[in-house]
Amino acid sequence: MKTILSGIQPSGSLTLGNYIGALQHFVRLQHEANCHFCIVDHHAITVPKTIENLKHNIRSLAALYLAVGINPDKATLFVQSDVSAHTELGWIMITHSYMGELERMTQFKDKSKANTSIPAGLLTYPPLMAADILLYQTTHVPVGDDQKQHLELTRDLAERMNAKYGEIFVIPEPMIAEFGSRIMSLDDPTTKMSKSNPNEGSFISILDEPKVIEKKIKRAVTDSDNEIRFDAENKPAISNLLTIYAAMTDQSMAEVEKHFSGKGYGALKGELAEAVIERMSPIQEKYHYYLQSTELDSILKHGAVKASITANETLAKVKKAIGLGI
Repeated sequence: MKTILSGIQPSGSLTLGNYIGALQHFVRLQHEANCHFCIVDHHAITVPKTIENLKHNIRSLAALYLAVGINPDKATLFVQSDVSAHTELGWIMITHSYMGELERMTQFKDKSKANTSIPAGLLTYPPLMAADILLYQTTHVPVGDDQKQHLELTRDLAERMNAKYGEIFVIPEPMIAEFGSRIMSLDDPTTKMSKSNPNEGSFISILDEPKVIEKKIKRAVTDSDNEIRFDAENKPAISNLLTIYAAMTDQSMAEVEKHFSGKGYGALKGELAEAVIERMSPIQEKYHYYLQSTELDSILKHGAVKASITANETLAKVKKAIGLGI
């Protein structure tokens, strides 16, 4: 059986792109593999956060995991900071990393451009990410295009330490969704949908109200002609809307194209809004239930205990191999 780990930062509500590209696949994977879903709050503090927002975002993200269908009896759902082995192994991974390879990380280069004072955590969080993955002897990691470089560093660090100390880590493989892994912005189909976009009309949040979803989709950019067909290169805007519709209705792209044959963009946007609202409404209802329930805290505590068993076993193995402790 595959062992899978995925970590998401608690940095605000997730987008429809996060749901299509990641969360809905997690629901399926929990029945096929040994899955660990980690709320990586240590990564979230690499940039300034208020205490109140961080606490809320942690519980909010956990509630979303459960609302979309993650079953704590099938998968391990936990908060990173509740399992101390993450930071301990993270430090060990930092000591086996090189400045040059950390400075070459694309996300570090992009984020550091906007800062005159660069937090050290921006440079060193990739080795912590490696620790997150390697602690659970993970065989496969669901990643998007923007995370491939970090997984490559994880593999490099694992191979480096295995060569020096013996076989202590499984070398993880990337798991990239073939369809829907990259949902694009509603106002610019050449960029990925992201909640960090200052234009709120560019993305749909999982928690957006129905009227807001409808308004955003109606204002989404389209292509110059009025033909509905999937052509990512020549018709990126319409292709993006068709991809979302296919994901929301669980249809193939061929089925979607046939359905909209002869129809106009207005029909596409109207039906797409209905499909998104229909899929998100029960998720939002469950989200609010879990967010207000003490059941959420019990699930996270149990998940941390369960995760700690595996994590501590790996950490002890690593410490013994490199000569730490007595």
